[in-house]
Amino acid sequence: MRLLTIHDVDDVRLDPYERPEAGPKDVVVKMKACGICGSDLSYIKNGGIPTPGKRTALGHEGAGELLFVGADVTGVSVGQSVIINPMMTPSYIGSGGPEGAFTEELLVRDARLGDSLLPIPDGIPYAVAAMCEPLSVALHGVNRAEAKAGDKVVIFGCGPIGLGMILWAVDRGCDVIALDLAEERLERARALGAQTINPARADAIARIKAIHGTVMVFGREKALTDAYIDAAGAPSILRDVVTLAKTHARHVITAAYLKPIELPAGPMLTTEMTITTAVGYPTEMPDVIAAMPRLQDKIAALISHRLPFDRVIEGLDIAAQPQSAKVMIEFADSAA
Repeated sequence: MRLLTIHDVDDVRLDPYERPEAGPKDVVVKMKACGICGSDLSYIKNGGIPTPGKRTALGHEGAGELLFVGADVTGVSVGQSVIINPMMTPSYIGSGGPEGAFTEELLVRDARLGDSLLPIPDGIPYAVAAMCEPLSVALHGVNRAEAKAGDKVVIFGCGPIGLGMILWAVDRGCDVIALDLAEERLERARALGAQTINPARADAIARIKAIHGTVMVFGREKALTDAYIDAAGAPSILRDVVTLAKTHARHVITAAYLKPIELPAGPMLTTEMTITTAVGYPTEMPDVIAAMPRLQDKIAALISHRLPFDRVIEGLDIAAQPQSAKVMIEFADSAA
């Protein structure tokens, strides 16, 4: 077998791999599909987790078929199709531990149904099932924004997570504006039901006000937007949101900032706006899975590229391009 592993800064290889023997509390998943995440790319740039030179196995957006079930694992059986929740595994699969889902056979230690293992609904293809992890991240961001039907929402960034947020917000009945610099991603956002703005081609603040309407707050014109979500990570976004925010507007930061950004606190005093953050998916995976039968066509449309496992290194390069959405790696016999 093989395992995708970081060796050092910008040094990632598909290495020969011998899977450890599974114990009575473990399962082995024959991998069928695994998505490439922006986190994978950042780990590669860093040279490993937590420090450069630390050998790091990659892959945390996985789905597959149970190949082995330990004697102490209950509720699942060999041949069952499952999604792996990496946050509920002892080693946080694909994020610093010895296991990563970019391999033919994945060892899941201390496996538990409804926790680290979640059944795939009947009829859902493995590639769609593997979208559960990023879609759960996206749903958590929308939940943290407290977005509800009728709300006006602005989402900065139309990468895989931003597109997932657009999907959930539109599905929830929100009036969504999406911003990105890549026209290919904006086209996907429009297909999901969002109005779009390319900040390189238009005055984003003026366009948001024109689309969502305005209100005067202490003599300043503010947008009627209820919630803003930053899935882009541009330092100017916080300043723009504070400029736009009406009374009690909400702003959620989901992008990772590696350097401090300036907080224009003065203008916030007159609006009592809220700034918070969102990370991971504490409770969202079951909700995403429940929605998959209804939304599977829209979910599948978020996948821009499908490549076999042999071409996973090429897939990493494609995922780094702004024109891509989700790059999905599929394994042999991956049909659901």
